Amino acid sequence: MIALDIDDYILPTERRILRVRGHWALLVKDILESALAIALLMALDAYLPSSQVIDTLTWYAGLVVTLRLTILVLDWWIERIVITDKRVMMSTGIITHRVAMMPLRKVTDLTFQQTVIGRTLGYGTMVVESAGQIQGLNRIEYMPQPDEIYEALTEMIFGEKKQTRSHLLPKPRR
Repeated sequence: MIALDIDDYILPTERRILRVRGHWALLVKDILESALAIALLMALDAYLPSSQVIDTLTWYAGLVVTLRLTILVLDWWIERIVITDKRVMMSTGIITHRVAMMPLRKVTDLTFQQTVIGRTLGYGTMVVESAGQIQGLNRIEYMPQPDEIYEALTEMIFGEKKQTRSHLLPKPRR
């Protein structure tokens, strides 16, 4: 059986803490590039002498731009970041599915970066390091709710298991 959903990779002994998709700001550059390309194609179509060849070429170029943007949006939609009580996982890819994973017990350093634009729009970059090794999952960009995710991850890795401040983590049982 082929596992298409990231939840299919979670073991029965694990508890999912959160599951998020990359922040929508990741798509802004691609949307702007596509809009600019379509505008350029429309201008070419309007200002070049009308002929069957030019009309056909601009139409197919517009189709290619639209298909490219559709694939990029689908790739963003499919990409998931999952944090369980034992590991961090990231699932990417439409045709070639890739799941990167890092056990929480191997994490030695957690760095959180957020630019001014990231603070304004609500995304950040998380750098996860482990014992001097470059893992398959060491840099997660455009992470939504970065403050909460950083706090939840820090508590899972370095904190007391019974003390949680983050609303992403379940409250401890008493």
